[in-house]
Amino acid sequence: MSSLFRSLVLPVAVIAAAGLASPSLASPGEAAVKAALASPSRADQQGDDARRKTEQVLDFAGVKPGQSVIDFLPGSGYWTRIFTNVVGPKGHVFAIWPAWGAKYAAKALPALEARKMANVTAEVQSTDLPSVAHPVDLFWTVQNYHDINNNGGEAALNAFNAAVFKALKPGGIYMIIDHADTPGSGLSGTSTKHRIDKAAVIREVTAAGFKLAGESTVLTNPNDDHTKTVFDPSIRGETDQFVLKFRKSR
Repeated sequence: MSSLFRSLVLPVAVIAAAGLASPSLASPGEAAVKAALASPSRADQQGDDARRKTEQVLDFAGVKPGQSVIDFLPGSGYWTRIFTNVVGPKGHVFAIWPAWGAKYAAKALPALEARKMANVTAEVQSTDLPSVAHPVDLFWTVQNYHDINNNGGEAALNAFNAAVFKALKPGGIYMIIDHADTPGSGLSGTSTKHRIDKAAVIREVTAAGFKLAGESTVLTNPNDDHTKTVFDPSIRGETDQFVLKFRKSR
């Protein structure tokens, strides 16, 4: 190789290794996420993407076209409306509310159905535990895991995690994002502050057979001292949150 050729090629290799390669080299999942977030169909949501660190969280989860996803307790459908475009026509999204959460679907469910998203099934299930006819690639729950403890305690958490394990394919991903509580507080703040200790979540989920595959710190807020309820105006929308990624062992 000539010295001139090396001078042209080597800098490109260094840039690629540093993660600064051309956007055209993005994975299919990352490209699908970018396209989904830019979709005009969700213009009403896009102002919230930066605060939620949406792109970073989805890239960390590894969601991609063709996957099947459960969006558990989907709220107003923020994530469902993104997933529908990420997974595309060969994928499917299940936006589900458990029986105990039916009241939360009163307005959100009809609104999602009115959007007529062909690859989305939105429903209130007849039982408290999530279930699907066929195992999925990704189980997703955001700011809701702590609520399970408020609807049955630790026994309900154990049953829920077992149901998630059953609902996932081998190697499937279980994503939990929730409001962080003081380390060592366990489950004590789930009803009073709507927070949960990250270590307690890891303990419960790994006991169900999952492996912790990673943690993202994109939603960490060191200015949140964990003493306030998540609805306190001084911290609402800016709480310290953990982002945990678990994998179902093969």
